[in-house]
Amino acid sequence: MKKKELLQMLEDLQSQVAFQEDTLQGLQAALSSQQQDLLVVQRQMQLLKERQDEQAAALDDARPRGSEAPPPHY
Repeated sequence: MKKKELLQMLEDLQSQVAFQEDTLQGLQAALSSQQQDLLVVQRQMQLLKERQDEQAAALDDARPRGSEAPPPHY
Protein backbone atom coordinates (compact mmCIF):
# COMPACT_ATOMS: atom_id res chain seq x y z
CA MET A 1 0.00 0.00 0.00
CA LYS A 2 1.10 3.49 -0.64
CA LYS A 3 1.69 5.98 2.12
CA LYS A 4 -1.21 8.12 0.89
CA GLU A 5 -3.64 5.16 1.07
CA LEU A 6 -2.46 4.29 4.57
CA LEU A 7 -2.93 7.87 5.72
CA GLN A 8 -6.44 7.92 4.26
CA MET A 9 -7.29 4.65 6.02
CA LEU A 10 -5.92 6.05 9.28
CA GLU A 11 -8.01 9.21 8.92
CA ASP A 12 -11.11 7.11 8.19
CA LEU A 13 -10.49 4.99 11.28
CA GLN A 14 -9.95 8.07 13.43
CA SER A 15 -13.18 9.53 12.12
CA GLN A 16 -15.06 6.31 12.92
CA VAL A 17 -13.62 6.19 16.43
CA ALA A 18 -14.60 9.82 17.03
CA PHE A 19 -18.14 9.09 15.84
CA GLN A 20 -18.38 6.00 18.06
CA GLU A 21 -17.12 7.94 21.08
CA ASP A 22 -19.72 10.64 20.47
CA THR A 23 -22.44 8.02 20.09
CA LEU A 24 -21.31 6.27 23.26
CA GLN A 25 -21.41 9.52 25.25
CA GLY A 26 -24.92 10.19 23.98
CA LEU A 27 -26.04 6.70 24.97
CA GLN A 28 -24.49 7.06 28.41
CA ALA A 29 -26.31 10.35 28.95
CA ALA A 30 -29.61 8.80 27.85
CA LEU A 31 -29.08 5.78 30.09
CA SER A 32 -28.29 7.99 33.07
CA SER A 33 -31.42 10.06 32.47
CA GLN A 34 -33.58 6.96 32.15
CA GLN A 35 -32.09 5.52 35.35
CA GLN A 36 -33.04 8.69 37.22
CA ASP A 37 -36.56 8.54 35.76
CA LEU A 38 -36.85 4.90 36.80
CA LEU A 39 -35.83 5.72 40.36
CA VAL A 40 -38.50 8.43 40.53
CA VAL A 41 -41.17 6.08 39.20
CA GLN A 42 -40.14 3.33 41.63
CA ARG A 43 -40.41 5.75 44.54
CA GLN A 44 -43.83 6.91 43.37
CA MET A 45 -44.98 3.31 43.10
CA GLN A 46 -43.71 2.61 46.61
CA LEU A 47 -45.61 5.62 47.98
CA LEU A 48 -48.79 4.57 46.18
CA LYS A 49 -48.48 1.03 47.57
CA GLU A 50 -48.01 2.38 51.08
CA ARG A 51 -51.05 4.63 50.68
CA GLN A 52 -53.12 1.74 49.34
CA ASP A 53 -52.06 -0.47 52.25
CA GLU A 54 -52.98 2.29 54.73
CA GLN A 55 -56.40 2.76 53.13
CA ALA A 56 -57.05 -0.99 53.11
CA ALA A 57 -56.12 -1.20 56.79
CA ALA A 58 -58.38 1.75 57.60
CA LEU A 59 -61.28 0.07 55.80
CA ASP A 60 -60.67 -3.17 57.66
CA ASP A 61 -60.59 -1.30 60.98
CA ALA A 62 -63.83 0.53 60.18
CA ARG A 63 -65.70 -2.65 59.20
CA PRO A 64 -67.64 -4.16 62.14
CA ARG A 65 -66.55 -7.67 63.07
CA GLY A 66 -69.05 -10.49 63.49
CA SER A 67 -72.11 -8.33 62.99
CA GLU A 68 -72.29 -8.87 59.28
CA ALA A 69 -75.49 -10.48 58.06
CA PRO A 70 -75.11 -13.76 56.21
CA PRO A 71 -75.38 -13.63 52.42
CA PRO A 72 -78.96 -13.70 51.05
CA HIS A 73 -78.75 -17.29 49.84
CA TYR A 74 -78.67 -18.72 53.43
